Amino acid sequence: MRYSGLALSEVSPSPLSHDTISRWLKSRCFQPKDLWRLVETSIDKKKPCVLIADDTLIAKTRSKKIEMVHYQYSGNEHDVIAGIGLVNLLWHNLTTVGSIPIDYCIYDKDSDGKTKNTHFSEMLALAKKRGIKPEAVAMDAWYSSLDNLKSIRSHGWVWVTTLRKNRIVNRNIQLNKLDISEEGTLIHLRGYGWVTVFKFIHEFRTKLIWVR
Repeated sequence: MRYSGLALSEVSPSPLSHDTISRWLKSRCFQPKDLWRLVETSIDKKKPCVLIADDTLIAKTRSKKIEMVHYQYSGNEHDVIAGIGLVNLLWHNLTTVGSIPIDYCIYDKDSDGKTKNTHFSEMLALAKKRGIKPEAVAMDAWYSSLDNLKSIRSHGWVWVTTLRKNRIVNRNIQLNKLDISEEGTLIHLRGYGWVTVFKFIHEFRTKLIWVR
């Protein structure tokens, strides 16, 4: 579904031109701190929670030249396409099972020199500074580098992520060569330490989940 200033003006309960909307958007500069200011009162820091990190790619395949557009891998398209990348951080309430976005960063290495992993690490550090104490940090394999895992450990937090099958564990063995028990198997992740790995089979696809 596509959204535009024209569509908003058409459904607005009061007379509103699409030019007015465009001018308003151009006059405002929204920052991640503005998002936190809006949701902070909804975050109950005493309740058990999980922090979920993921990235989103806003496709701009028909755009010839737009700032912040880079060729990146799209999970929806299963291919590298042009788009604007967002790294998102969600606070997930384990009591009422609800999620609230608390932070985001735009991936634009040309302007700030930061990778998605750098944004990820900085957002976690800021979340801790804001007093959030998650039961775990959950993310996909993209963010499972040793530097990221050690960063999470430095905060005293537990993490959960998917693990690529060719990851080297124990004494120079690929993970997919090991027998993983239903109760989980303790393995040594090279460069990190001991972690527990679980294997889930769903719709003919096998996923290896590791937990620290």
